[in-house]
Amino acid sequence: MDGPMDEPGAGRPPPPAKRLRAKIGVILPPPNTLKEAEWSLMAPEGVSVHATRMPLHDSASSGEGKRRLYGDIERAAGYLAEAGLDAIAYGCTAGSMVQPVSELGDFMGGISGVPCVTTAASLVAAAGALGAERIAIATPYHDALNEHEARFFTGAGFEVTNIAGLGIGADGPADYVRIARTDRDEIAGHAVDSDTGDADLLVISCTDLPVLGLIPELEDRLGKPVVTSNQATFWATLRAAGIGDRFEAFGALLKNH
Repeated sequence: MDGPMDEPGAGRPPPPAKRLRAKIGVILPPPNTLKEAEWSLMAPEGVSVHATRMPLHDSASSGEGKRRLYGDIERAAGYLAEAGLDAIAYGCTAGSMVQPVSELGDFMGGISGVPCVTTAASLVAAAGALGAERIAIATPYHDALNEHEARFFTGAGFEVTNIAGLGIGADGPADYVRIARTDRDEIAGHAVDSDTGDADLLVISCTDLPVLGLIPELEDRLGKPVVTSNQATFWATLRAAGIGDRFEAFGALLKNH
């Protein structure tokens, strides 16, 4: 007799669904095309990644710029809260560099009702976990944004031994789409050139810079930990969601902490 039961697999129970361990969310600037991709590569089984976007904020540390940042964060965190997530991150490096370091994440947590982190606070936490006191920083940014970043890390208690950028953004925010297109060899060379012998740690800043696959190579070459914006934010968001997995492939931070 012909019928549905004759179809391949008909009548058999479906394979068991994979256990969902955590749902994590991230708020991104509109030009960012990399963070979701890198987080998906790092996400362990049972952890799903959910994203929304909000306007780009370069360095909203005070005044009207800070008011606009917090207004956009409030809306975006509210959207993600409706998805029933376990933790949320604001995944923009420069835009999250406000003092006190925990202020913006605490504000997001008050809106969403779940633990929240920011990229800037995650970089600070990662550097602390690795025992760093002196840091060198490689960025894709222009000088004004680098100066803002150096002040932020100095204010967070670190000695910045060097900060160097690729100059992207000097012609305005429309320039930032170039970041994700930066050549792998250019990134590696820039990272090595930005490091200093007296730095305990190299920070590679920006969540849209394709550097994840370079971390182990750079750590071997430089003989020190390398922390990137995406790696640190992912690490902090997982921990905020109660996921303590360690990973071999993504540098000392995720391997040892």
